[in-house]
Amino acid sequence: MFGVTTAVRGTPPWLRASVGIAVLAVLAALTSAPVADAKSGGLPSGFLWGVASSGFQSEGSSPDSNWTRYIAQGRTDEPIGTSVDFRHRYASDIALAEKLGAKVYRIGIEWARVEKRPGELDARALDYYDSLIETIVDAGMRPMITLDHWVYPGWIAARGGWRDPRTLQSWLAYNRVIVERYAPYHPLWITINEPSTYVLKEVQHGGLPAADAPMMFDRLVRAHKAIYRFIHRRDPGAQVSSNVAYVPTAEPLLDTLFQDRVRDQLDFVGLDYYYSISPTDLTAIHAGADEFWKATVAADGVFYALRDMSRRFPGKPLYIVESGMATKNGHLRPDRYRRADHLRDLVYWVQKARDTGVPVLGMNYWSLTDNYEWGSYTPRFGLYTVDVTTDPTLRRTPTPAVPAFRKIIADNGVGRDYRPTRPPTFCSLVAAPTSCVQPAR
Repeated sequence: MFGVTTAVRGTPPWLRASVGIAVLAVLAALTSAPVADAKSGGLPSGFLWGVASSGFQSEGSSPDSNWTRYIAQGRTDEPIGTSVDFRHRYASDIALAEKLGAKVYRIGIEWARVEKRPGELDARALDYYDSLIETIVDAGMRPMITLDHWVYPGWIAARGGWRDPRTLQSWLAYNRVIVERYAPYHPLWITINEPSTYVLKEVQHGGLPAADAPMMFDRLVRAHKAIYRFIHRRDPGAQVSSNVAYVPTAEPLLDTLFQDRVRDQLDFVGLDYYYSISPTDLTAIHAGADEFWKATVAADGVFYALRDMSRRFPGKPLYIVESGMATKNGHLRPDRYRRADHLRDLVYWVQKARDTGVPVLGMNYWSLTDNYEWGSYTPRFGLYTVDVTTDPTLRRTPTPAVPAFRKIIADNGVGRDYRPTRPPTFCSLVAAPTSCVQPAR
């Protein structure tokens, strides 16, 4: 999931940049014509509706890793414990996704679970992942496999994590095994989840000195390029990407660190969209303090994010690898935006993007169930809520977004006459200044 993208203390640099652009953007908007107000049409029959998860956040019973060490060091608010126990309940969770009509199920394969000691692969862990992927396929869905979702084995952490020059080769040796094993299933591949946030998390939690951040980006770029080539040798028709955590206004600058450097090794552009920003709404800063439910999630922002990425990566199809909305322990948000409404509104704006020529392939909702949000169970993103800290049965309770998503998938979108429950943002700065001077209505 899209984690913290700013330092908690002080005003984030991207926010300062957004506000700085606002005056020029508003002035330009006075003389700019908006995008035509065409009704949002349906999506193509092959559109990929999916749900998303990650191994560490949902499996529970976590083996030694950089993240279990961060937790043990008191760098998070809560321990992870069982999480939602996806490790033992994956079959029933996959059945829930099948009943939704989902076509894609995103999972992560945890390096720390498979290779607990250097060069020794755990047969039981591989059997688990074999069964997991086969269950997804048998349910009529396509796996989307994430190779690296910010977690590496404890023995890698003990050697210095990504500071150690051996980590790159260890990463490649392990992931070549994973690719060999699962390429026959023709999954969608995500090599590295949100590289910019990955590096930031490592710095924030003490896994990497800030001065070494450029070095980690260099090694992640090399890792992506090498495994991309390997995947295509094993499956020439594979679709491989790395998803960006789309940060309003700052994304073009952030993309110079990773995404721009691997653009020739992207079969599609993956992006995660969550938060919005405008000159009159700076609540996105709450995401920097892990109070995600206080951050505005204006759905029209996904239109601007998609349009921006399509223009900067011409010729590349796009896939929304993650998008969703947080509540605090499942309670009504301060802005009273409800998940079912937000979901329908998101789809409306995705359809609007398609109408204007943006080649969107699919959209995964984050997430099927609540899970461990990198330090806390308080933020809830699930279509099904799970009270990890109070309910030992870990019951999956459907939210009203479940029937909403089921209908969206059955209808392949929202109807042409649907109108969003929230008006478009005035002078959105999601992709400033263009998102302000070329608004969608």
